[in-house]
Amino acid sequence: MTSWDIKPQGVQGQLQLTGTKAGELEKALNSLVADMSSAAHAAGTAVPGSMAETHVQGPVPVGAPPLSQKATGPVGAALAQYLEKKQPELKTMAERIEASILGAAKATREYCEGDLEAAKNAQDAAKSMRLDLLREAAGGAK
Repeated sequence: MTSWDIKPQGVQGQLQLTGTKAGELEKALNSLVADMSSAAHAAGTAVPGSMAETHVQGPVPVGAPPLSQKATGPVGAALAQYLEKKQPELKTMAERIEASILGAAKATREYCEGDLEAAKNAQDAAKSMRLDLLREAAGGAK
């Protein structure tokens, strides 16, 4: 990288917009999970009513859910399997967003301080999704 021409105010505006959109995405994904859970329960089971629950006896710690569980029907099982398969993709998407935001913020900060090598390192960390380096630089780990 031989030259840089960054407008920090523009970067800040884009980071705020990206953060807002990431928050909206998080709400949409949480809503998706809640709606799919609701759909799974509403779909019911393929067994008669009295057999739709597995009764398990035994002591249960205070505050713990009961051991008895409702049977899962084929639709509920399919929805659960779908979410399980999509979880790695959703996690990667969230990590890419976080790396992009942290990397852009750190690179811009280093640029403003005149440390172009550190700015390049921040960009490289964002590209390779090195969240450990970016979170450390941001002052906290998740």
